[in-house]
Amino acid sequence: MIAQLIDILIVTFLATILDVLPILAVLLGFQVFVLKRKPPKAKRIAVGFVYVVVGLTFFLVGLEEALFPLGRSMAVQLTDPGFLGIGSAVLSGEVDWRLYVWVYVFAAAIGFSTTIAEPSLIAVALKAEEISGGALSSVGLRIAVAIGVAFGVALGTYRIVSGTPLYAYIIVGYIIVIVQTTFAPRSIIPLAYDSGGVTTSTVTVPVVAALGLGLASTIPGRSPLLDGFGLIAFASLFPIMTVMGYAQIMEFLARRRAVDEGAES
Repeated sequence: MIAQLIDILIVTFLATILDVLPILAVLLGFQVFVLKRKPPKAKRIAVGFVYVVVGLTFFLVGLEEALFPLGRSMAVQLTDPGFLGIGSAVLSGEVDWRLYVWVYVFAAAIGFSTTIAEPSLIAVALKAEEISGGALSSVGLRIAVAIGVAFGVALGTYRIVSGTPLYAYIIVGYIIVIVQTTFAPRSIIPLAYDSGGVTTSTVTVPVVAALGLGLASTIPGRSPLLDGFGLIAFASLFPIMTVMGYAQIMEFLARRRAVDEGAES
């Protein structure tokens, strides 16, 4: 077991180096050949590179060996006929979506928790708070994105269970986003659109993908290839709505405070 784990660590470590090297090559190439300057603090850059590679190695192994199997295992258990209260009978024909309430609850919970832990979202939220001078709260932004992912993943699992077409949800979702964009504060729109992308990263994607594939594999009449994928699309779409909604609510509350203060004075 230990020898197998060491082999996995070595393979993942080498793969991570190959993945990160192009980034390092581009940065150093532009620094040396375009800017024609030596990289500042070269020793710190080298140490940071080692930290990144080692950290990503352990992180990816943890996802592959723990979170990914756990997501699929939870999907299998939550769709087990015994858990659903239908004994050992094999489901056939139309699937009653109401039997899978705990699947939707679990999907929302896992979507929220993985998004809160998403390193890329944390980095973007901290930068947004820094650049806005504290006008945007990093915690508030992360919670807004996490709520969007939670709702999106839960709705995505409902789509898998019900067997309804993916494109209908995506089309309606982006129509709502377009309409919402016309009313949202201009300063938040680029960040809102970016939030959908940054949240579907190293933590969220493996767990959510495992949940979708596990769910599609265990529900009769569903294909892992046709129905198992698509949850990531939901997870990247709905945070756009919730972030713009969060900004609109904050703007409304700020106007209310200004009106109240004006009335008092």
